[in-house]
Amino acid sequence: MSFPVVLVLLWVLFLGAWMVVSRYFKSADLSKIKDRLAGGGKAKKKVKIETGQTSVIHTQDLVKNRFAQLLVEKYRLGPKILQLLEQAGLKWAPARLVHLCLVAAGAGFAATWLFAPLPHVFAFLGAAAGGAGPFLYVAAKRKSRLKRFEELFPEALEFIARSMRAGHAFSASLEMIHREFQEPVSGEFRRAFEEHNLGLPIEVALQKLAARVPSLDVHFFVSAVLLQKRTGGNLAEILDKLAYVIRERFKLRGRIRAVSAHGKMTATALSIIPIAVGVLMFFTNPDYVKFFFYDDTGNLMLGVAVALQLGAYLVMRKIVNIEV
Repeated sequence: MSFPVVLVLLWVLFLGAWMVVSRYFKSADLSKIKDRLAGGGKAKKKVKIETGQTSVIHTQDLVKNRFAQLLVEKYRLGPKILQLLEQAGLKWAPARLVHLCLVAAGAGFAATWLFAPLPHVFAFLGAAAGGAGPFLYVAAKRKSRLKRFEELFPEALEFIARSMRAGHAFSASLEMIHREFQEPVSGEFRRAFEEHNLGLPIEVALQKLAARVPSLDVHFFVSAVLLQKRTGGNLAEILDKLAYVIRERFKLRGRIRAVSAHGKMTATALSIIPIAVGVLMFFTNPDYVKFFFYDDTGNLMLGVAVALQLGAYLVMRKIVNIEV
């Protein structure tokens, strides 16, 4: 049996033993907490929770991922990862994302080591690519959710303006958005209304909304509302004009996207051509390509070529990326 296979088997056995031990400690801790909540001292009492009721015991996924939770606490990654997950609309714990990245990195390392016809040093690249997979998934979900929010946001502003003209209060208009709009606009405004309804000042609730949704349009909205609270004025008219400005920005952004589409396609094509030629040469003349993987000079040339290609792609994307 080869060394990589033994390494993978040992890793699987260690992971299984760790899960069994962590599950045992988790059940012991939960039983103690249930006894305390039930009011029992030495005598144990079982707490029955009916279906549909909210339990007083908040079970966290962090207990399942003790090693990942230690990494989160050591490097203080919890607030940043939690904010990223909230913006992506995922109800995950920060330790869960770290755990998924570690598992994916191990799988990528093992797959590259065992199955890829490359030197074993490239297994670390496979681990890096696998570990970045869950993070890229969260980033894609975040980008899609923020884009959907920006599309619905002008209509939400006009709805608030119409409801205020009809005689509703500003806070009540925020609550009505939850019934009239889809996610993520409905959820974010519902959360802001509930925070204000539970005693948080409306200014603080709106500032927290702007922190959860890092959009320039939301910052304009919060600034306009806070300024109107201090100086007075017709808030409904302000929101109508703000919605009009946001829509005009969308139109201008669409025109710029259409003009810069040719540049983006050129940048993508120029970046894909060297990769396609390398893959084609690997199948047609593998002895010529193996020089870049098994020779020290070839490794240096390959590394410099990849770095230059990435740099050129980033420069071309920066040229055609025009902010509005």
